[in-house]
Amino acid sequence: MGRATDDIEDLLRRHAPQVLGALVRRYGHFDPAEDSVQEALIAAAGQWPRDGIPGNPRGWLIRVASRRLTDRLRSDEARRRREETAAALTPADAFVAPPPGEDPAGAGPAALGRAPSEDDTLTLLFLCCHPALSPAAQIALTLRAVGGLTTAEIARAHLVPEATMAQRISRAKRTVRGTQFRQPDARDRDQRLAAVLQVLYLIFNEGYTATAGPDLHRTDLAREAIRLTRAVRRLLPHEGRVTGLLALMVLTEARTPARTGPDGELIPLDEQDRARWDRTAIAEGIALAEEALAQGPAGDYQLQAAIAALHDEAGRAEDTDWPQILALYDVLVRRTPDPAAALGRAVAVAMVHGPRAGLAEVDGLAETAERHYRLDAVRAHLLERAGDMAAARTAYRAAADATLSEPEARYLRMRADRLDR
Repeated sequence: MGRATDDIEDLLRRHAPQVLGALVRRYGHFDPAEDSVQEALIAAAGQWPRDGIPGNPRGWLIRVASRRLTDRLRSDEARRRREETAAALTPADAFVAPPPGEDPAGAGPAALGRAPSEDDTLTLLFLCCHPALSPAAQIALTLRAVGGLTTAEIARAHLVPEATMAQRISRAKRTVRGTQFRQPDARDRDQRLAAVLQVLYLIFNEGYTATAGPDLHRTDLAREAIRLTRAVRRLLPHEGRVTGLLALMVLTEARTPARTGPDGELIPLDEQDRARWDRTAIAEGIALAEEALAQGPAGDYQLQAAIAALHDEAGRAEDTDWPQILALYDVLVRRTPDPAAALGRAVAVAMVHGPRAGLAEVDGLAETAERHYRLDAVRAHLLERAGDMAAARTAYRAAADATLSEPEARYLRMRADRLDR
């Protein structure tokens, strides 16, 4: 039963953006269309496990969502006659071309309208990542409209009340109300794609290392980010940034089985049992990273993927090619002002030139970057390696006090306590 439920959830999330795209393209009205699709997804999640998956699941979802949307639009007297006429003249199956050999009941030649396609996924991603929205709103709207997650699921993932998340999503939908359902023109497309990829990266990072709460890893968010990035890559297979981001996610997620101990405690990269890493995923990620580097000038995601590949290729921590990693970080920090990249480079400097050299880099970052607990965590680790136990203990505790992640805080306090002995 569990596996069947998972298969249905995957099917619903795959079809969600195509169903929403079909409704928005036909009726407009993104906000009520999105709510109607959510209701159809909930109805399917309750009915399909009991009655079985219909032969044309996408058509089923479109029919149900169309009825819900029509009911919504009928409540507005100014639109009632127009929407009822459109609904009466167009069978719901006209929104989707039936699978080969299937002739939906009541659907003749008129039913062969424009079929929703995965292009809708990218169009919806561009809409959800509209520049007028804040990053938090972009993430929430993407997970809801494109990922098919319910408001409750998104709220749980971000550890906020459902009512708070509902307000955030409602404000986001109001902001994009009236925006045409089409991909941006050539002048804006590159910038908007960068925003889409950044949102997917943020979703993945929150899933891989949760910024707050009792769990280190939120599998649902990490997997959803990978699924959506795969969908974008199917549409843009020759775009190096997309391939690079997917490679980075796959290579990073491959380490998940070894990141925590039996009680959920954090295990740092250099202490992980690498036999537990997902070697199939690593092989895929390395192939993707190589492909990304061949697809044009190396951008941020391609460089980060190459760094992740070097970590994953090392059978033991001491086999890691740190000089090559440092060389890649040197290129990366020249391209991007990202503090995380600069901190990663400081670690690489320490591994190549010694902990004191790394500490000098960290101290330089502290003067220019906003204070972050990871800065203290890295400083603590390098101070410990340099033999300054008192200063390391202080830095570990400062980092533990600053993080909202309970597993990270426990790990940092454990390291500090160990230095007391």
